[in-house]
Amino acid sequence: MSVPAAGLRGSGAAVAVTHAATVVFEPVEGIGSGTATPVPILQPGVGAVPGDHYLRATPDTVLWGRLPCASDTAVLEIASGASVTFDTVSHEGILDDQGRDPAAFFSAHGVPREQVLEDAVEIAASVSRDVMADGPHVVVGPVHVRDAHPGDLLKITVETLVPRVPYGVISNRHGKGALVGELPRGEHNVSVFAAVAERGGILHGTLPVVEGGDPVVAFPLAPFLGTMGVAVAGEQRPHSVPPGTHGGNIDINLLVEGTILYLPVQVEGALAYVGDPHFAQGDGEVALTALEASLRATLRFEVIPADAARAAFGEVTGPLVRTPDYLVPTGMDPDLDAAMRACVRSSLALLHGRWGMNEHLGYAYLSAATDFDISQVVDIVSGVHARIREADFAGVPSVEPVVLASADTPRVPSAAPSSEGDAE
Repeated sequence: MSVPAAGLRGSGAAVAVTHAATVVFEPVEGIGSGTATPVPILQPGVGAVPGDHYLRATPDTVLWGRLPCASDTAVLEIASGASVTFDTVSHEGILDDQGRDPAAFFSAHGVPREQVLEDAVEIAASVSRDVMADGPHVVVGPVHVRDAHPGDLLKITVETLVPRVPYGVISNRHGKGALVGELPRGEHNVSVFAAVAERGGILHGTLPVVEGGDPVVAFPLAPFLGTMGVAVAGEQRPHSVPPGTHGGNIDINLLVEGTILYLPVQVEGALAYVGDPHFAQGDGEVALTALEASLRATLRFEVIPADAARAAFGEVTGPLVRTPDYLVPTGMDPDLDAAMRACVRSSLALLHGRWGMNEHLGYAYLSAATDFDISQVVDIVSGVHARIREADFAGVPSVEPVVLASADTPRVPSAAPSSEGDAE
């Protein structure tokens, strides 16, 4: 069976609990003792680990609700060019308003104890989190990448994203989401349990059309990590919800297997981290969360020196995504209109920096040929991303970014992504 390598992506961005909550669930059939699961249960240390390094989610390797800063100590040090397999843990099922007991939480939906992840149980029981001040996300790291200096770009290639469990949760809570004041109705939170099923060799998330009954709607999974980032300068750990120039909770659903995220390095060693795993997310993420569920993620980290980065892309001041077909600049702001304007400016800067395109011609090109998508509107800071088709510039000279190999030797990357789906 397989998971589609393109499509939806997301993040679950909840804020601190502000009142006692009654949680309502939508039951889904298909999970239970003696039932064959559509995916293996990837407990810590079980199953394939394709990376050069393996980083489990333990109380010593995670932060819950905060992101790393310059003063944090790395839990792993790697060379540029190395890959890391991370066991990521979803926050859904372990939060305080869900009882902070994932075994009990998922048992209520027919999930047997052996299908509940041990690292989720351990984190819920032993990792501290300020419910009123911290975010919901569990992030693994930070990872020190040797020879990464402020001003460089960190290139993160998403190599594999494997579901660890056959279920997930979609939540609308605390009056958050696109319809603030309308949903959820009443003084409660709504967390919808979604089982994973195989249809035609493809994994799908499933939800009932009517609460507690049939028929069931099924949508294909397209896993991605809602949070990928680098540490910020200073000694203040950022809240895990709002994204920024450091990346973090960017919730861009294009970041599936075979794609790349470029982030401007802000501290020595980059101090990279990941988290907020999703099985699927629509652009906008309107209810507050995606289909949140734990993933085993293998990522490759490479350093692009500052001069090489500028030669390839111009000045990159925030997250930049590359897919087999598109370069994807981003814009972020608490105001969605301002985020859109920021994304247009980032796109113009990229067109000029990479291809030397005049500003007025770039503006015309964006209007005629580029889609601007809403990443999410629920993470305090809204996100917009543009999809600039690289094939449109096939006849225009450009420079591919040179990365540092592990021995500090420049390594020329392979050709840029093509429309046939070859990743860089």
